[in-house]
Amino acid sequence: MDNHPVSCHQLARMYQMDGRQLQQQYKHHISDYKEWDQRDHASQWMLFEKNMGTHLSIDETALSNDELYTVVTNKSAKGQKGAIVAMIKSTQADKVIEVLQRISRRLRQHVKEVTLDMAAGMHVIVKRCFPYAHRVVDRFHVQQLASEAVQEIRIKYRWKALDEENEQIARAKKQGQLTYLSYYLTAILPSSYWRAAVICYSNTKTAGQILKSSGLC
Repeated sequence: MDNHPVSCHQLARMYQMDGRQLQQQYKHHISDYKEWDQRDHASQWMLFEKNMGTHLSIDETALSNDELYTVVTNKSAKGQKGAIVAMIKSTQADKVIEVLQRISRRLRQHVKEVTLDMAAGMHVIVKRCFPYAHRVVDRFHVQQLASEAVQEIRIKYRWKALDEENEQIARAKKQGQLTYLSYYLTAILPSSYWRAAVICYSNTKTAGQILKSSGLC
């Protein structure tokens, strides 16, 4: 039989026992839950000072019932056992600071770097609780910001191209010369983010005879 850990409910199914009863028996009689020093406040916050390190991450997450928690982790643990430094049922800076300052000043002053998002409250928390740490914005939010900026520019130039198109169509109609209209959309090139739509007109009645308004088509 392998040595993989099993949950209380898995054990209950194996031995045809009530899973909830087994869970309660383990919690109150087998485990050290009754002597746990954080039991009284665990529903609001938990600290694991022994997991402190020099490089931390701080972020907010939603658990059950959409309740927001602030989570501080030790990056060197890479999400494995011993990663969680603090879990606090709040994202308000003053409440999070109050809990994190329970960690000894010596350990907090040894923190060299904290990875965080761009929320102002997070920066206040790190500045107050880890005064000597460099603040580093995580790559996800940097990429998200860059993507939003590119999208904003793309939309701006798209509307500009549409306005120019409408002006040319109106001018051609006014002059009675519009007999053919074709769009040439070009792919994204390494040298530029895009090229505007190329609009070609013909001032003759033959559709195959096209006057090109740009050297691209």
